[in-house]
Amino acid sequence: MSEDTRPPLKLFLAAPRGFCAGVDRAIKIVEMAIEKWGAPVYVRHEIVHNKYVVDDLRAKGAVFVEELEECPDDRPVIFSAHGVPKSVPAAAQAREMVFVDATCPLVSKVHIEAARHHAAGLQMIMIGHAGHPETIGTMGQLPDGEVLLVETVEDVAHVQVRDPENLAFVTQTTLSVDDTTDIVAALNARFPAIVGPHKEDICYATTNRQAAVKDIAPDCDALLVVGAPNSSNSKRLVEVARKAGCGYSQLVQRAVDIDWRALEGIQSVGITAGASAPEVLIEEVINAFRDRFDTTVTIVESAQENVEFKVPRVLREPA
Repeated sequence: MSEDTRPPLKLFLAAPRGFCAGVDRAIKIVEMAIEKWGAPVYVRHEIVHNKYVVDDLRAKGAVFVEELEECPDDRPVIFSAHGVPKSVPAAAQAREMVFVDATCPLVSKVHIEAARHHAAGLQMIMIGHAGHPETIGTMGQLPDGEVLLVETVEDVAHVQVRDPENLAFVTQTTLSVDDTTDIVAALNARFPAIVGPHKEDICYATTNRQAAVKDIAPDCDALLVVGAPNSSNSKRLVEVARKAGCGYSQLVQRAVDIDWRALEGIQSVGITAGASAPEVLIEEVINAFRDRFDTTVTIVESAQENVEFKVPRVLREPA
């Protein structure tokens, strides 16, 4: 399409968006492990939920597997940013494997919380998504039956606890802030003695990205979230955008996934990205719009982020 005939389009670019500190740290851990020990380095589960990132690390020498049993004893293994049940590092130690835990420190904080409450004799309720690796990892910090999962307000009405007077709750870090608020309210109403976290478990990056989407969604005819279909925080951004007033809100992995026919006649588009989506994919999407529209880009900044997490000491020491 020529320069003169491209229709005008306003692009609202949410900020913050894309990589969070935990994702950035996890990717660095894999890269530094390959540099220190050479390829291959094994990674249990996708280090973060993004195909582009995983493919890039695979090309550098990472081998992604789902279970520790798939890893040889004599090569390093890294545990993904989502966290793992306690049984996984225990099995790695029993096999005398070299392993590095890339669990996001904010997920580790939830693990520590759960262990502290368990030590105090409290049964845990976890607000999370069944089958998500973070939920599996957090529930796996304690013995079977000590962590009960609820996904919805309706689940709260039916959960069977050991003692209503000795309960605590934690949450997955990538949930919808608004939905979680409703579930917490239901827990407090049914179990007035339940103990909550000292500080919100939903991480700063999830909260900030959802707030940024709420800021731009009402002004957008369409909103695209750059992220993977198995990324919890990315899928929540789509839901938040729809609830905030942008009916056409879609998840795309890359520019090639954009449904241009559905966007015919639009005048404004919002763009954001999940916490595991690299900036290169966001730029790819923006450039795809520039090819088709006479675009005006406005960055809408809702918060500033300057969080940084250190990588494990073993990777900072000389080989």
